[in-house]
Amino acid sequence: MFPKNTWYVACAAHDIDTKPLGRKICNESIVFYRDDNGQVAAVEDFCPHRGAPLSLGYVCKGKLVCGYHGLEMGRDGKTIAMPGQRVQGFPAIKSYPVQERYGFIWVWTGDAERADPALIPHMEWYDNPEWAYGGGLYHVKADYRLMIDNLMDLTHETYVHATSIGQPEIDETPCKTVVNGDEVVTSRFMENIPAPPFWRAALRAKGLADDVPVDRWQICRFTPPSHVMIEVGVAHAGHGGYDAPAEHKVYSVVVDFITPETDTSMWYHWGMARKFNPQDTALTDQIREGQGKIFGEDLEMLERQQANLSAFPERKLLKLNIDAGGVQARRVIDRLISTEQAPQV
Repeated sequence: MFPKNTWYVACAAHDIDTKPLGRKICNESIVFYRDDNGQVAAVEDFCPHRGAPLSLGYVCKGKLVCGYHGLEMGRDGKTIAMPGQRVQGFPAIKSYPVQERYGFIWVWTGDAERADPALIPHMEWYDNPEWAYGGGLYHVKADYRLMIDNLMDLTHETYVHATSIGQPEIDETPCKTVVNGDEVVTSRFMENIPAPPFWRAALRAKGLADDVPVDRWQICRFTPPSHVMIEVGVAHAGHGGYDAPAEHKVYSVVVDFITPETDTSMWYHWGMARKFNPQDTALTDQIREGQGKIFGEDLEMLERQQANLSAFPERKLLKLNIDAGGVQARRVIDRLISTEQAPQV
């Protein structure tokens, strides 16, 4: 259903402060907390004494304390202490490799010995003064692969997001999909078209005319296990489109980290990194609010889609040319799962 030997975004870094955070990821219940050095730790959300969720406990002097009987847990999954008890024989629980990077907490759900921090994708926009970022989190009751399908086929914008980023020209312009190893790229370039409402507002924010024809681009990049980065923007027509000089365009990257919770639910970390007016915090808030509404429009569609698929599992779905990005992304995912599950020689 999902690869395990990989890094998933568990939460935003600021979500873990003085209290533990419980989160189910890839059908595994995990609790995250900070030790006395401020470093994030992650262990199974299961007290070895009576099975209570450790996430209902608290952190004391950097140790995770069970809120039921006071058992103290170490970051390695071994019990440290418990009032009135000798704990040497207590069974260890699973611990997880974790990394704090780019404002997120990343967790490795598979073989801990294979967890390589170098495999976490690089985020050019983080701590870069030329960029600004704002985003949020949605919990979605749908298979995480449905969100990947959704993001790798932006044709739906014409219908689901008609009042913000959708326009007929998306339907009218064919997209191209290529596969580069584990990366799948679907791109669409539209020339000499009117800018939709969201991009008109972005042009105005940069001091550019919003009532002239533009060239628009959408470049969706899927990388395992479930990350989709989408280069988006518009430029005044006649200046080179995607390659136009910065003074003639507005350019952003839609950031999508999709983390499976269960077979039919996900944590969806969304955001937008923009490369214009990076110091304008009011604009960051405005874009975050607008983008949140846009993504919110997808939620009902995906959850109702999942309900249909769960009710009629025997029904086959069509694969059209516009579905190529999602289809190829699923092939990458299936291949990685098959490799993980193959007998070790």
